[in-house]
Amino acid sequence: MNLDFSLILVLVTLLTGILWLVDTLMFAPRRQAALAQAEQSAGAPLPEAQQVSLMRQPGWADTSRSMFPVLLVVLLLRSFLFEPFQIPSGSMLPTLKIGDFILVNKFHYGLRLPVLNTKFVSNNDPQHGDVIVFRYPEDTSINYIKRVVGVPGDVITYQGKTLFINGEAQPQSLIARLPPGNPEQLLLSETLVGKPHRIHQDIYRPIMNGQWVVPEGHYFVLGDNRDNSRDSRYWGFVPEELLVGKATAVWMHWDSFFSLPDFSDVRRIN
Repeated sequence: MNLDFSLILVLVTLLTGILWLVDTLMFAPRRQAALAQAEQSAGAPLPEAQQVSLMRQPGWADTSRSMFPVLLVVLLLRSFLFEPFQIPSGSMLPTLKIGDFILVNKFHYGLRLPVLNTKFVSNNDPQHGDVIVFRYPEDTSINYIKRVVGVPGDVITYQGKTLFINGEAQPQSLIARLPPGNPEQLLLSETLVGKPHRIHQDIYRPIMNGQWVVPEGHYFVLGDNRDNSRDSRYWGFVPEELLVGKATAVWMHWDSFFSLPDFSDVRRIN
């Protein structure tokens, strides 16, 4: 089962805010009135310990008061500025490894309301070569990460493991055969509309050919691990309304729960 963390965060923030407000408007005045009545009956101010006892918030109110500001800040930052993600698969090798923790700029493509995902501030449009996080069109509870290779109006052709954009082949150059002794994979540098990045190709994987025309309001995406990525070649285009943000940096790598986090490979994502 996939949990919608955004929805959970919104609901918990709302709940703690409501509880804090209820205590502030309803129960705090009652505690203040009880203190005033007790001091009037005593004819003098009560000792400090008794005042503290009468004015003490119940546990639920104290917890809500403490949690609400923190949750609100986290909600605002996560919804409108930056959100961390962990890479769960090898579809973006060699650019991103399994266990990489990345930072996604959610403002870059405009601001959206949490949960509803309705855009209320427009900003940039995705460009060729951008690495984006988006909601998987076939199950929007799952986030995917791929590279944009086609924008609205482009004709995308994948022929003989070469990418063509509007009939123009995107240059590739060999970096290495992996592993060197008995190669099964090629490490290549691909230049996508003037922007270089690295990709993997499996030597013995069958060639998949096809041609697609990117419709308005949609994007065509590929994984950098070309022969080990389920992307637009298999399930189609990414609608603009499913964009989450632009992947900008790797800030940590953590292989597993039983290993130590590694901060030695902090880098920008190209």
